[in-house]
Amino acid sequence: MNILVAVLLLATVACKKNGASGDAGGTDGSIADTVRRRNVLAWVDCRSNVYGTTGRFNDTAQIRKTLDTLKSIGVTGLVMDVKGSAGYTMYPSAYTTQYTSIGGKSFTPNVDYVAFMVDEAHKRNMKIYASTVTFVEGDASRGMGTLYDNAAFKSNYESIVCDVNGNRVSITSTGRNGFVNPAQPAVQERALNIIKEIVTKYNVDGLILDYARYADIYADFSDFSKNQFISFLQDRFQDNTAANMNFPKDIVASWKESAGSVLPNVTGKYFNKWLLYRSGVIYDFFKKARATVKAVKSNVEFGVYVGAWYGTYYQVGVNWASQDYDPFGDQTIRFDWAYPRYNETGYAEQLDILMTGNYFTQILLSENSATANLKYHWWSIEGSINGIKYITKNKVPHYGSVDMGNLNWSSKSELTRAIKYIIDNTTGGVMLFDVVHMYAPETNQLKQPLWDAVAAGIKK
Repeated sequence: MNILVAVLLLATVACKKNGASGDAGGTDGSIADTVRRRNVLAWVDCRSNVYGTTGRFNDTAQIRKTLDTLKSIGVTGLVMDVKGSAGYTMYPSAYTTQYTSIGGKSFTPNVDYVAFMVDEAHKRNMKIYASTVTFVEGDASRGMGTLYDNAAFKSNYESIVCDVNGNRVSITSTGRNGFVNPAQPAVQERALNIIKEIVTKYNVDGLILDYARYADIYADFSDFSKNQFISFLQDRFQDNTAANMNFPKDIVASWKESAGSVLPNVTGKYFNKWLLYRSGVIYDFFKKARATVKAVKSNVEFGVYVGAWYGTYYQVGVNWASQDYDPFGDQTIRFDWAYPRYNETGYAEQLDILMTGNYFTQILLSENSATANLKYHWWSIEGSINGIKYITKNKVPHYGSVDMGNLNWSSKSELTRAIKYIIDNTTGGVMLFDVVHMYAPETNQLKQPLWDAVAAGIKK
């Protein structure tokens, strides 16, 4: 899971789901905020743990030893990458290439990594979730992946982005990973086929979508998206002039660069409707993805990982709030990017599990004078959890997440405190990113093993 920390600071029917058996909740399917499941999930990034220089998960004996340690400190489940950013899978797939080695490092020969992980997790009474890097099909750092292997696929489906000068270019030409256009039916079909394949082949407890989004606010400005957006305006708003728009300037008139990101400088008349269109694309895919999982095995949990910073998450085309939350009409937290009926694209009700990246070293609002008088604040752990409860209406079990390695924690005790706070204040539990940071000191900012810090955070 190639997570940019806080973005560089920055099924066919909707199902209402009640809480787990015995949970007190509302008649609208919400979960009482007093529910504390206290689950602890550890993320296993395939590139770092299987193929990384310090990774232990390329060897079956090392995997068993590491899972024993995880179990002993209180971890209750795993999230394992099964489809990475190259578009390749960690198992033999009918739809894509299988990862066999990276940088000369390979997994144990003649062993199915995914099947082995599932079996070993279940032997220890741990749940195991498969995650997919959904709409990325090219690892730019290695020049490998589906976009690099298949010229026709690249030509038809690679995401077209605007650069800082407003030129429309392919995303890989900018040096970024090879996102594809989520609006393309063939892109969605490929993702759904892989999801179905995973749930059919393996006895996983859940399926987690990662990077199930647009690359960023500068995507996707392809001709396909233009034509689909025009149809959206004609059908939704009876806009008979839409076909004559100046694309893409009527959406974003000019761009600027900030902290390495390309952002709108001056927006056009269609900007907010464009955001609504993109969010609708992702919502429709989530309905299909949920239906795909449940049609194969109804007991498999369907979930997502997203960044906790909802205030700017519209930039990637995602609305992970409840449909009962209306950002356009909200007078408590004002979102000037929202448009009427934006709430209809909220997909919280489609989920069985919501993981958010609460990747901040500030834990309590009171610990910063700038936030001490706030309740909702997307850049602290307490403030973001408050905001998540507010916009999801507690419709889905929520797992807050801690980045153990990439953030500059002042001490192991602060990491412990963050884990404990999340477990004590969420309805689902905590997700720990990433296992490699626990056992390989060189991969975390503290340069120490983190087993004891994690164990202390989990302990009641």
